[in-house]
Amino acid sequence: MRSGAKVAIVGSVFAVVAGGVGYGGYNLWNGVMGGEQSPETRTAAAPRTGPVTGEEITTTARDFLAAWAAGEPEKAGQLTNDPVTAGPAVASYREGASVSAAEITPGTPVGATVPFTVKATITYEGVSKPWSYASELTVVRGQTTGRPLVKWAPSVLHPKLRTAEATLRTGVAKTASVKAVDRNGKELTAEKYPSLAPVLDELRKRYGSEVGGSTGVETWIESGSEAVADTTLLVLSKGKPGTLKTTIDAGVQAAAEKAVKEYGSASVVAIQPTTGAVRAVANSPAGGFNAAFEGQKMPGSTMKIVTAALLLEKGLVKADQAAECPPSAMYYGRTITNLKGFSLNGASFGESFARSCNTAFIKKIDDVEKTEGDDFGLAREAKEVFGIGLEWKTGIRSVDGSVPEATGGGAAEQYIGQGTVQMNPLNIASITATAKDGRFRQPYLVAADLDDRPFAKAERQLPASVARQLRDMMRTTATASYGTAVGPMASVRGDKGAKTGSAEVDGQQTSDSWFTAFADDLAAAALVEEAGHGSDAAGPIVARVLNAD
Repeated sequence: MRSGAKVAIVGSVFAVVAGGVGYGGYNLWNGVMGGEQSPETRTAAAPRTGPVTGEEITTTARDFLAAWAAGEPEKAGQLTNDPVTAGPAVASYREGASVSAAEITPGTPVGATVPFTVKATITYEGVSKPWSYASELTVVRGQTTGRPLVKWAPSVLHPKLRTAEATLRTGVAKTASVKAVDRNGKELTAEKYPSLAPVLDELRKRYGSEVGGSTGVETWIESGSEAVADTTLLVLSKGKPGTLKTTIDAGVQAAAEKAVKEYGSASVVAIQPTTGAVRAVANSPAGGFNAAFEGQKMPGSTMKIVTAALLLEKGLVKADQAAECPPSAMYYGRTITNLKGFSLNGASFGESFARSCNTAFIKKIDDVEKTEGDDFGLAREAKEVFGIGLEWKTGIRSVDGSVPEATGGGAAEQYIGQGTVQMNPLNIASITATAKDGRFRQPYLVAADLDDRPFAKAERQLPASVARQLRDMMRTTATASYGTAVGPMASVRGDKGAKTGSAEVDGQQTSDSWFTAFADDLAAAALVEEAGHGSDAAGPIVARVLNAD
């Protein structure tokens, strides 16, 4: 035991004191049984196979946790299926994080998984503070030895250690903390707005030195990557935070957090069309990957906003003129159908948009190809008018959408938001904001003049007649009795328009639910994975965000 550190492992399932643990006769270095036979006479048993037993799960978890608590990283590592990685990681836990005392309490195993809690004390330069959290481990059978072993992952040591490069550190913080506030000066904290946890971490990393303040002593997860912000876990002594003003609106953010929380995997973004200011960003689950800004998914029929803009700009359709909408259409071997095979006879293009008729768009691909030449197609429309694929400088990491050049059947899929089109709610909310305002304004969370970063600019804006028709079609989608968005949008006040989307993903039985809409000077987009039609799940999220006070 090092430095007289207090270590123990307690609990109703395992009642063993670290340092006095019996390891069941295992030789931890080679996995053979010891005790009764001498090395000259013992015989090697065939490796055991089959699922791990309850006794093996209990014993292996007990022994691993005891070795960890006792500060014996080599022993702990040998009880895992990756001792080369696990041993140094366990050693780094105590040394890197400055853990001076640790008590680990296992819970009742669930199958081969054993939950446990850690109550530790962090001590740095005479300052100590308690630190507690919950984690879990899983016991598997070794592929070559047949021994029961802990399945190694960094998250065993702490649930927020998600990569092999990430490590725990305690010391003087690398950057001063920030007090992030919304556009009205209201403080934004991860405790009140859980989805903002990774956003606030990154804002601190990028702007801590720009807004004044002084550093304190903290325990944090060092990501090991310049692209990923460190995550503060414990503050031993506070520095003086600098104040960082963001574009978030606390009321809209609160509504967004509450709305996505009802779903297992959901995200939403809200943007002010006249400025590009991001008013809310929320994810479920909260606090981890920022799917709202960094996700890359097919957006389904929400992409028809861009496709419709292309067709309108080329003069191939008009919102109030008839457009073909057969039950199905084939293009270069790809058969595209409408939902439940519906068709429209003599309906306008605007009605086809509102009813989300796929074939009305597919039928126009040949005409686009014929008129293209040195002109523009869908990929260029997305980039040059809607800013998709430009390098957005939002203030944190963001993926700016992708619409690659495509021909044949691939083009047909792109027209309806399938195939190689990749978007996230930030991108789709921006597309709707552009349709509403008529001009792309790059989304942002922090003002550009704080760090003099250049905003992305689109080459051109929507012609006034195109923007007007696009907005009118979205209004029809949200208000007409036959519009696919009328249900969720019924409660939304003000000048409103919308577009629904359902993206069919390989390997999923249920499509992803997409929905985007505007109301006055606010645009929002939401994605709920494997939740069906856009109005079923994503729609209610967007409506709640647009209705936020």
